[in-house]
Amino acid sequence: MAFLQLQKDLDKLTGSAKLSDAVQDVDKIIDLLTAARERVASANNPHTTNLTLAKLQNPIKEQLDGLNSNLRHVYKAQNEFNKSLKAAFPKAQGSLPTEHDPMESHSDLINRAIVMHLLREGQFGVASTFINEAQQQQPETTQTRQPESESESQPQPQPSKSDFHPVMSPEYLPPTDAIITDADIPSDLTAFQSQALQSSFADMYSILSALKSHNLLPAISWARENCVELEARGSNLEFELCKLQFIWLFKGPEINGLPDTPENGVQGALQYARENFGRFQQRHLREIRQLSAAIVYSPNLADSPYSSIFDISAAFDEVSASFTREFCSLLGLSAESPLYVAVTAGALALPQLVKYNSKTKAKGTEWTTANELAFETPLPRSMMYHSIFVCPVSKEQTTESNPPVILPCGHVLAKESLHRLAKGNRYKCPYCPSEGVVKDAKEIIL
Repeated sequence: MAFLQLQKDLDKLTGSAKLSDAVQDVDKIIDLLTAARERVASANNPHTTNLTLAKLQNPIKEQLDGLNSNLRHVYKAQNEFNKSLKAAFPKAQGSLPTEHDPMESHSDLINRAIVMHLLREGQFGVASTFINEAQQQQPETTQTRQPESESESQPQPQPSKSDFHPVMSPEYLPPTDAIITDADIPSDLTAFQSQALQSSFADMYSILSALKSHNLLPAISWARENCVELEARGSNLEFELCKLQFIWLFKGPEINGLPDTPENGVQGALQYARENFGRFQQRHLREIRQLSAAIVYSPNLADSPYSSIFDISAAFDEVSASFTREFCSLLGLSAESPLYVAVTAGALALPQLVKYNSKTKAKGTEWTTANELAFETPLPRSMMYHSIFVCPVSKEQTTESNPPVILPCGHVLAKESLHRLAKGNRYKCPYCPSEGVVKDAKEIIL
């Protein structure tokens, strides 16, 4: 319940307080000052200068008042959200264990997640600055290491800020037309400044921006260029994009805002279908027939049997999510930012962790589990990445060396439990009268 209320407060914060309004006010002020400077420079007349400056006072004052007003709204909303955070986690401060940080030895992993998040958001300049600063701190952490050879014992020149170039060295640079996999992204942060990697995310960011403005053509072009890889994955992205483009044209200039030409409207959609739907007939013939039959009902489409197909109120958001998922998959990356997922899961787990820690302290006990939580944390299904199976016989969690196996009768238990139950090469299922041979049990992958 606390998390739901916190989510509502966060939605209220993002909806009512937008720094973008303040940025727009600043841009207007800059435009006013730039225009005034150009008028003064072109006139070269003291009288014109004084008149221009006099006319500038009121507009500048109005914009500054608007800027201050917008900033006040932002500060007020931030203060209210801060109160909500304190109310949601009243005992969080000072109640969590501070003597051991399990992520202390994984700073490279944390930096990698931050850089990847910035690149996925198109913040290439911020990512480059972060990489440079993180790399500059690296020599300080390695100075205490003992030299392993005489050559290492010699003083080594320390890298300066100018040594970190915005492009990685050629030996690490993947081909610009290659699909980037995890192997192409070394743990060295400078690799994230690769032209190929940044170009890929720049393309994704540009296509998503076009989709946001209801321009499907860049996404369709990308899907067509990568159709072989997408079809190998069983993806329907290209057809879904073309289908949405057909519907978007079908709705006509009054809805889509495109020029009123023969390429727009019902006739334009029909022509688009003739040119693009032929290659999808084998897999999507039924949907193509429905789209074509809807032309008969074009004067009254809302009351036709095809009204649900042409309801695209959420279609652009859905196709944007599908595009992001497929684009990142071809790069060997997850559809969502790992940093975002980790922070969100941590925020969900924090109240339970605080409660558990306070109770163990009250009982005088300690948290003894290593690299895992001592209790199950409720998370939404979207964050369930690795299924866990506990053997009903041994009550132990299965591992790679002790995987779950399914018996011919359908019951599942751990491999070691099966071997302990077996007498020689035969076994009897602990949950039903069935008997069988150990070799008939098959390993399952969850």
